[in-house]
Amino acid sequence: MENNIGILELKYGNIYGGFPNFFAIAEISLLVFEGRSNKIFVESWTNRVDVDYVSVFSRVNELGHTIGREKEVINMRSGRRRPFMEEFKLDKRALQYSFKQLRPAQMHIKRFLLNALRKYRLSTILTFDGRRDIFLCERAGVYFDRIQIIDLQKDLNKETDYLFSLNKLSVIAGFNLQNSYLRSNNLEYWLHPIAAKQIYPGTAAFDAARLLMVHNEYVKHRADFLMKAQLLLNKIQLMKPPEPPKPPKQEKVKEEVVDISIKKEEEE
Repeated sequence: MENNIGILELKYGNIYGGFPNFFAIAEISLLVFEGRSNKIFVESWTNRVDVDYVSVFSRVNELGHTIGREKEVINMRSGRRRPFMEEFKLDKRALQYSFKQLRPAQMHIKRFLLNALRKYRLSTILTFDGRRDIFLCERAGVYFDRIQIIDLQKDLNKETDYLFSLNKLSVIAGFNLQNSYLRSNNLEYWLHPIAAKQIYPGTAAFDAARLLMVHNEYVKHRADFLMKAQLLLNKIQLMKPPEPPKPPKQEKVKEEVVDISIKKEEEE
């Protein structure tokens, strides 16, 4: 297969009650787009260990603009979700048990990604703000020495001088998933039923599908994409409440300084 591009998306978070700077991979999706035939393939891996991790997600409005951030706790094995409590901490024994549970996943991640990269003969990987995604894969033993890594967020930031979120870009591109079709403003791709079953909101595969449509709209219909991006930013700007008027500056009145000691002498 030639002219393939792989879209890499991860779901990860820190162990609930553990160290805030240690991240565990919960899910990986490698969506492969074949440029010649417009075929889409999806390879997914899910961590099934009994470990709770913290998922951070954005609350957005109809324009894709972030209006808040939320945290929730998800169990990797069962998918059970529960509220996040900031003060919760695991004791040392429980934390070591979680680390022990996660350790074998490194080998499975490495095997999954290397097999997928060889299967589709990928030479290009597309990410979105994917520095940590790449780092976590490399920590598992997967290296991308001979693969070109494209960070779409970084490329768009260079061209527009604006740091877009994937939520905003999905609105700009007109992303729509319906039955077995991926659609955007100017594009439509058919999904094989096996691939379509893996793509649903909240999954890494869903984010990979959004990223594919945003990338292809940007590359194939650049002028239209950038125009819609500017229109969206204008709408967001209009939604912001006006700044209160600043009070007028008051001129300082020069006060006459009187030397009291001299005045007393004159009166005497």
